[in-house]
Amino acid sequence: MLQVANPWERRAIAAADAALGAAAWIRRRRQPRPWPPPRRILVFRLERIGDLVMSLPALHALRERAPEAFITLAVGSWNLPLALQIAGLDSIETLDAPWLSRGAASAGWRAMVRRARSWRRHGYDLAINLEGDIRSHLLMALTGAARTAGFGMAGGGPLLDECVPFDPRSHTAINGVRLVSAAFGERAAGEWPVEGREAAAALPRATLRIPPSASSEAARLLADASGTQGGRPLVGLQVGAGRAVKEWPLPRLAEIGAWAHRELGAALVLTGSAADGDAARALRGWLPPDARVADLTGAGDLLSLAAVLSRLALFVTPDTGPMHLAAVMGTPLVAVFGPSSPERWGPLAAACRIVRIDLPCSPCNRIRNPPARCQGHTPDCLEGIAADQVIAAARDLLDARNTEHADGRQ
Repeated sequence: MLQVANPWERRAIAAADAALGAAAWIRRRRQPRPWPPPRRILVFRLERIGDLVMSLPALHALRERAPEAFITLAVGSWNLPLALQIAGLDSIETLDAPWLSRGAASAGWRAMVRRARSWRRHGYDLAINLEGDIRSHLLMALTGAARTAGFGMAGGGPLLDECVPFDPRSHTAINGVRLVSAAFGERAAGEWPVEGREAAAALPRATLRIPPSASSEAARLLADASGTQGGRPLVGLQVGAGRAVKEWPLPRLAEIGAWAHRELGAALVLTGSAADGDAARALRGWLPPDARVADLTGAGDLLSLAAVLSRLALFVTPDTGPMHLAAVMGTPLVAVFGPSSPERWGPLAAACRIVRIDLPCSPCNRIRNPPARCQGHTPDCLEGIAADQVIAAARDLLDARNTEHADGRQ
């Protein structure tokens, strides 16, 4: 079943699937059964930071099922530094899809087709696409992999030898593990129960290694930032969310910073991309004048950001890539959710509190194509979240952490 909000896109994808169906049927009739164990495996995960992090359980499950296989992961170049540090992978390829680049340099269709076809020389026995998109399914088919597996919720199902249903009620990470299981002939996706964020956070996952150079860079960034020394706890505030529809109002984020400064005696660390620099400067204007603030927006790379996040006593963030990165680093975090579902896209963290409000239209999960009434301003599902709710969640999380430490559980 197609999970595409726009009716015109849904019709176009359905028509494309119908056209692809006959050719795919002929191809499958020529393939051997049963499938031999794969020796070379290609995994597609071309999307953003959070999507890659949520794939760590699936990559662990893949290595567990194919301990001797040579596994290659294809990612967007923006995720290359992280991908190189994922344990259990043998090689990394990059492919920058224009529909995922968000203003970064990207390849055109001709270049992507050439690159995908060039991977035929590797002779992949199995290719798995962890994102359900007809365009990346087409690219995966061009690699010449003997067998392909993926989700059919956004088209391209006829191109797949194993077309697995994506359960929108279950977490993305859990769907990824189910896809890997189906690719190895285990239970079909429809046989699994609905499982949300907490179940996903408990999954074993591939380790993300942080090299010493990134830890040193994080220490330098924090040391160079005025006023962040002296043993104060560090509280991080994520300024941007990558998409306006997921951003909480800056004045309320400033209220969180003022509370952390006043009640915790914390130094504040502002994180975000270079594009969030203006917002960070505006945020500083709303913070108490004596607050100690380190503005790291646009500073360092993904690995040094991960190392910075690991040093925080608390991270307050909307639904972002850094939220997912903080989760795998074990950073206590409070995540503010609006249009996206935390049960589907929430952080893979135990030390976490989710703050959201219930509205008839939320979560709509329409992040890439939000409703017209939610464009150009903060949507109601975020506008309705007060700073006091987030502060209460932060207090509860920190109290629970302190109790765990006192009991010797951590």
